[in-house]
Amino acid sequence: MDGDGGGRETIPSNLRLLLVLEEVAKAGVPVTPTEVNTAIGLPKPTIHRLFATLEEEDFLQRDMDGRTYSPGPRLRQLAGGILSSLRIRTARQVILTRLSKVIGETCNIALPDRHEMIYLERVETEWPLRIQLPIGTRVPFHCTASGKMYLSALDSRHLQRFLKAAELEQRTANSLTNRDDLLAEIRAIRQQGYAVDREEFMTDMIAVAVPIMDTNGRLLATLSFHAPTQRFTISRALEYLDTLKEAAFELSQLVTTEQ
Repeated sequence: MDGDGGGRETIPSNLRLLLVLEEVAKAGVPVTPTEVNTAIGLPKPTIHRLFATLEEEDFLQRDMDGRTYSPGPRLRQLAGGILSSLRIRTARQVILTRLSKVIGETCNIALPDRHEMIYLERVETEWPLRIQLPIGTRVPFHCTASGKMYLSALDSRHLQRFLKAAELEQRTANSLTNRDDLLAEIRAIRQQGYAVDREEFMTDMIAVAVPIMDTNGRLLATLSFHAPTQRFTISRALEYLDTLKEAAFELSQLVTTEQ
């Protein structure tokens, strides 16, 4: 105990850092020490000291506004390690393999990681013509189905912050580089519950993504499949939407019950 006076000084010192990380994870968006401390109730000097320690050790990182914090590299690695544990990964592979066989195309799980989506898992199509995006590949938010799905899960304040700061690179002729157009697309995604990539990331490639939700009903990751336009149109891809959502629900149940 720190003896700072006031607050929940009965919380053991070795538990306080874990409680801070837990609240940051629950928030799902950048937070301030004061916002986190609303749930914990520690003395003000203590909460700021804990944040400073976590930032110094790369478990948290300060955002561009200088006030809010997001998960740092070590916390993201920790979360990825949990999701990639052998027990979960074996079951996850079964679900992805079954989905890939039904659709006949490559299926992916992706996680948001700061300013990009990162592929956590994938099962390749058996077709010789395939798009190479291996595990660990990072792709932009604004021009991918998985990335736009993630953006649709942000609250308005953080979405506006992203739109203001992001460089919306023109990857193909179809990439949404106008902020108003992208915002309209994100609003549509919120209503329909899925996102599509209409050759926005790669020419001749389309994709559909749905959310994998956590126990709090927030987006944890995305499930998607992509296919070359020689074999799929968007309208045909959407015929598998219910199948994709069912698999996403299975994955959500797997993660929330196994963690």
